[in-house]
Amino acid sequence: MFTRILIANRGEIALRVVRACRDLGIHSVVAYSDADHDTLAAQWADEAICIGSAPSSESYLRIERLIAAAEITNVDAIHPGYGFLAENAHFAEICGKCKIKFIGPRPEAIRAMGDKSNARRSATKAGVPVTPGSNDVLKDEAAALKQAHEMGYPVIIKAAAGGGGKGMRVVHNDGSLLKSYHAARSEAEKAFDCGDVYMEKYIVNPRHVEIQILADERGNVVHLGERDCSLQRNHQKLIEESPSPGLTPKLRRAMGEAAVKVAKAAKYSNAGTVEFLVSEGGQFYFMEMNTRIQVEHPVTELVTGIDLVKEQIRIAAGEPLGYKQGDVTFNGHAMEVRVNAENPLKRFTPSPGKLQFYCAPGGPGVRVDSHVYTGYVVPPYYDSMIAKLIVHGRTRDECLARTLRALHEYVIEGVCTTIDFAKYLISRDAIRRGEYHTGYVEQLLEMGLVGRIGER
Repeated sequence: MFTRILIANRGEIALRVVRACRDLGIHSVVAYSDADHDTLAAQWADEAICIGSAPSSESYLRIERLIAAAEITNVDAIHPGYGFLAENAHFAEICGKCKIKFIGPRPEAIRAMGDKSNARRSATKAGVPVTPGSNDVLKDEAAALKQAHEMGYPVIIKAAAGGGGKGMRVVHNDGSLLKSYHAARSEAEKAFDCGDVYMEKYIVNPRHVEIQILADERGNVVHLGERDCSLQRNHQKLIEESPSPGLTPKLRRAMGEAAVKVAKAAKYSNAGTVEFLVSEGGQFYFMEMNTRIQVEHPVTELVTGIDLVKEQIRIAAGEPLGYKQGDVTFNGHAMEVRVNAENPLKRFTPSPGKLQFYCAPGGPGVRVDSHVYTGYVVPPYYDSMIAKLIVHGRTRDECLARTLRALHEYVIEGVCTTIDFAKYLISRDAIRRGEYHTGYVEQLLEMGLVGRIGER
């Protein structure tokens, strides 16, 4: 087992890794920017080291500074969290060359699954269904038009190297195809330093369901069930739950087996998530694989009782999985609500600033992962998420009731947040029945219902 780990990230995930290290008796070192010197992660870690100024391009994305911090603090390994360099194969390679263990998959696996068109080919070879689409990146406008005509509209253009909704455009006709093609390429180039895009048939009103997998470095792979991530805006997840209210036991089993096939085909190790779209008719399609810990990983932790971050560390240290697929059990229902410093009434514009008062909810089945507190200043340089509310119940109804109760208890003053919007969503009859899809939130916004959130 490692003795010292550098955490190359910020916010709640950095604090989450600090806590896992403490549980395992490992000395934690947090690498922080000038803007993050007062986060709980930097304060509660055993050690903290500044790696640069506030912009991530001058701190969290600077490989040489992270490696220097690792060498100065004499760590055995680096945990990249999610975002920033978590899925950067070059960073993983540099760590290896410097004799520092990268807590994540091998660089080859990151590259193989990080290129979305390549990942589709890998899934197809493993016998896992994929959405109809281009087998390679679209080289030019002519290739984009040809592919769209072969598949038929609507189609979706996606960044080959990206995620999080960047470089993604839904297209319904020839008139908007070329504009969308160039816009997607431009956005992908800015976000991922790679303008390659590919095309898929757009599945109307699907569910977005992901399967959590764990794989050790000896070839053992298990899945830990699914998370339904269909409640999203601009391809950004808002609320996740497990189990999905839209899956039958047969479909759930088939998707779990498919996720394991994808991981084995990629010779994958560590934690990862295989993402699928599920059509209204119950057909599932491989979408992509995220080669890192997910923001919504606590949902799986609550229904399985497995600490995913500790498992990441153990696997990276060379330990085998301590259980087989048949040993994994599921208990109750869990849901996660992302709390962002944004103003829903102003098109979700970021709302940085000082938290004048912060009081997190509690009680049975309630967990809050956050790095903020009263007096903390939310910086304008990073993602706007400031907390995750994760709730567990014996049944979905109990989980929904507890989530709504916890949201009513949650008090944050000084910045605008998405708490009231989350209360509004969870109170909707369609959500309570589990009858929603990836376009549900956008439809509400288009109807102008977001202006009524204060009524709930």
